[in-house]
Amino acid sequence: MLVSLAIRDVVLIERLDLSLGSGLTVLTGETGAGKSILLDSLGLALGQRAEAGMVRAGQPQASVVASFHLPNTHPALALLAEQGIVAEDDLVLRRVVQADGRSRAFVNDDPVGVGLLRRLGALLVEVQGQHDQVGLADPATHAGLLDAFGGLEAARIGVGEAFRAWRNAERELEAAREAIASAQRDEEWLRHATDELETLAPEEGEEDSLAEERQSMQQGERRAEAVASALSELQPRDRRGGGGPAAALRNAVRALERLPAPNEEAAPAITALGQAQDALAEAEGLLERLSAGIAPDPRRLEHVEERLFALRAAGRKHAVPVVELPSLLRELKSRLAALDAGAERATALEAAATAAKARYLEVAQSLSATRRATAGKLEDAVARELKPLKLERARLHISIERKDERGWSSEGLDRIIFLVSTNPGQKPGQLDKIASGGELSRLMLALKVVLARGSPVPTLVFDEVDSGVGGATAAAVGDRLARVAERLQVLVVTHSPQVAARGAQHLRVAKGIRAERAETRVEPLDDAARREELARMLAGETVTEAARAAADSLLGGLA
Repeated sequence: MLVSLAIRDVVLIERLDLSLGSGLTVLTGETGAGKSILLDSLGLALGQRAEAGMVRAGQPQASVVASFHLPNTHPALALLAEQGIVAEDDLVLRRVVQADGRSRAFVNDDPVGVGLLRRLGALLVEVQGQHDQVGLADPATHAGLLDAFGGLEAARIGVGEAFRAWRNAERELEAAREAIASAQRDEEWLRHATDELETLAPEEGEEDSLAEERQSMQQGERRAEAVASALSELQPRDRRGGGGPAAALRNAVRALERLPAPNEEAAPAITALGQAQDALAEAEGLLERLSAGIAPDPRRLEHVEERLFALRAAGRKHAVPVVELPSLLRELKSRLAALDAGAERATALEAAATAAKARYLEVAQSLSATRRATAGKLEDAVARELKPLKLERARLHISIERKDERGWSSEGLDRIIFLVSTNPGQKPGQLDKIASGGELSRLMLALKVVLARGSPVPTLVFDEVDSGVGGATAAAVGDRLARVAERLQVLVVTHSPQVAARGAQHLRVAKGIRAERAETRVEPLDDAARREELARMLAGETVTEAARAAADSLLGGLA
């Protein structure tokens, strides 16, 4: 419910802080005192249109803060959760209007769009006035209200579940059909690409392993070339074994050996040359063994390069990295499998969708039948409330029509609209089109008396619901407002003392002059002040003892 309202610099209100309780709160005051400003201020906090004229003259901005205390299950909290806004205790709506008419909105100090503020406001407060009706006048709410009156929530939930199951089945069927159609359009290409990739048979991580092997073999080839070059320098350079370092060493030894003996000075050189021949022979053997160990297989290198180039060419062709070729092959096979098995799957999904639709129709038609029976009970219940409200000729008519299939929803098959006729023989029309302002407010009150149990909105505001009536009718209005207030928080702007006497909280709106400027004030009344206010409402400008006695009678009769 609405627990407080803080208003700053709105038209005639400079500063106002109101604390509100549960039950029925009445607002009274002379015409022009500013009661409408109070309701307009609340409307600002609920997301209604902002205008520059609402800012108090000479001030840069106006602001309104409305605080609500809600149960954890209230739909407004679910809406906030969708927006990532947490409301731990109270829910606080704030609206700031600049002098140029621009406005900003906040929820629990988080900036939000005015659209979200308006959606929240519709879940928190319902306004019924002579000119602006919100809630019951909106046909979108009528199905839910009828179901709440008849206790049909469980059936409605079942219809919603069946509807979602049907729609899910339809979506699966449509997705399967689209997949089949797409596969059929590409069937020739799919089969060719799949055959081509299956022949290539790419493996996971194959590109990296081939590239490493290729690099290793290329390095081995270069090492073999180096060893072969070294061997060629050591080996003879002609067929007769001539040339090369070995022949040169042998020739040098022979030349020294031909020196005249004794040649002791040449002996060390001959020994060194012999050692060089041995070292050369050893080096040649080592190089020959090394050459045999590192000689690459040219056919293997050719195979590796051909395989690597083929994989990379396939990747370029399909515009994917080589590493993704195996997953691409699996995807193509899956699409072909869907094509091959698609007709069978589509048949099964079509049967499932048909069964889900039949189930939805079964529970929705059952709900429709129950709604028709409930509608008559609701019409009778409202009729019993109309006569005391001086609307004995008015009748509520609940229109229930079956929508075409495109309009079926989680709420069922029905288009439900509350219609009213105010005189016999008059064609029923929509609530806000057929009745005058005062009649409409009382019609709404009668509906609220009957439907209060099912209302998700915790706070109702009635603006002069007693307009144009007095005496017993005004007392009946007050009685019904009090009955609604047993379940919901009700705020009513009234000129009727019979209505005002029923309030659990009484606020008086008055206009005065301060610092040569008009100012609207709101003050809660204690018992004595309330008696005097009721007497004023009964007597007019001059309060008499008779009026005070009548006020005592009104208050005493309710004790």
